Amino acid sequence: MHNTTPPATPSAPPARRKVPMLQPLRHRRYRLLWLSNLLSNLGTWTQTFAAAWLVASISHSTQATALVPAASYAPMLMFGLLAGVVADAVPRAKLLFAVNAFMALAAAGMAALATSGAASPAAVLALVFMMGSGSAFMWPAWQAAMSGLVQPDEVEAAASLNNLSFNFAAAAGPALGGALFVMVGAAPLFLFNALSFTGLLLVYLDWMRSGGKEDGQAQRPAAAGGITLQGLRTGLQAAWGSASFRRLLRHTVCIFGAAIAYTALLPLFVRDVLLREGGAFGSLMACVGGGAVLAAFVLPELRARFERRHLLAGAVAIFGAMLLILPLVRAWAVLMALSALGGVAWSTMVTSLNSAAQLSFPSALRARTLSVYLMAMALGQTGGSLLWGAAAELAGVPRAMALAGACLLLYALVLLRGAAGGRQCNL
Repeated sequence: MHNTTPPATPSAPPARRKVPMLQPLRHRRYRLLWLSNLLSNLGTWTQTFAAAWLVASISHSTQATALVPAASYAPMLMFGLLAGVVADAVPRAKLLFAVNAFMALAAAGMAALATSGAASPAAVLALVFMMGSGSAFMWPAWQAAMSGLVQPDEVEAAASLNNLSFNFAAAAGPALGGALFVMVGAAPLFLFNALSFTGLLLVYLDWMRSGGKEDGQAQRPAAAGGITLQGLRTGLQAAWGSASFRRLLRHTVCIFGAAIAYTALLPLFVRDVLLREGGAFGSLMACVGGGAVLAAFVLPELRARFERRHLLAGAVAIFGAMLLILPLVRAWAVLMALSALGGVAWSTMVTSLNSAAQLSFPSALRARTLSVYLMAMALGQTGGSLLWGAAAELAGVPRAMALAGACLLLYALVLLRGAAGGRQCNL
């Protein structure tokens, strides 16, 4: 399939073969990248906790704390299209090496800032923005490269494995950060993140020496014309010319725009509503990651039984219900259980949307169209962080969380209505 638009949707979906989640690990380069990325993800999540709680600790502004996820995701909104064109025009191994080296330097800068004792909310947000800029250029190339390292029928299993790595780190990183933050402060946590990029850099270096060839597919052809405005237009036209992809983009903006309320408001919920310290914040974040890890093991069976749209609708409804109930609960065990359930739902939402985006276009266009999808995700998360931060400022954190939950429940009904109407597409 080498057309710029996807083929017409068949009248009935083909039979789906259940691919074991661990099967993509049989590809050597995918396996090495997955293991190295696990360590990098652990560093990233340790820093995510440290940055959010550091800002909450040194600032009493609701908006400043909610700006931490906004500063992380805004660069994807700003640079996403350019990142997709670059990822399709430049050898992905070289691009990923350069971007990860930049992010390691930014993390080292955060460690130096925290060590100096001069950390301010503005300075922390600026460095979070720099890290986010690196991520903006990394993710289109990363997702396109990882799907090219496995066979087409292994893409969803690979997406689940990538999500497992991310979410295992999401469980372990905040728990580790919460335990260490009080004892050693933020600086060593930022330094650990800087060092965690070492494994990835070594794998990318080896990949570059081998000529950047992909294991599971034929080597990717270079984008015609290199990094050009025409390449940008081609990616936009392909993405926007597909009705099913436009639906996917709408779902992505709406779902992540509401779901980001949990991430944006959790530090404030712990500090101002539960009246607890950083360890409690890290524990709740770890519960979300633990639930997401559990989801990775049950999702293959669920995908074999249910259509992707039904799975997505159920996950959206569960996450929305969690946000509605959470502000009413003070029992710690119940809060942890709700957060874990939210993690299962979050992982299902991310995997469903990511795999649909990766399967929508051929390899030659994949990074550019994935960049459009990632921009939609960034738009939802950046706008949602600002929106729910303002809502919390006006109405309080519990009401803002409940409102976000109600929005997700309503959108789950929209998804189910679309499924009942017989729409069949990648999502």
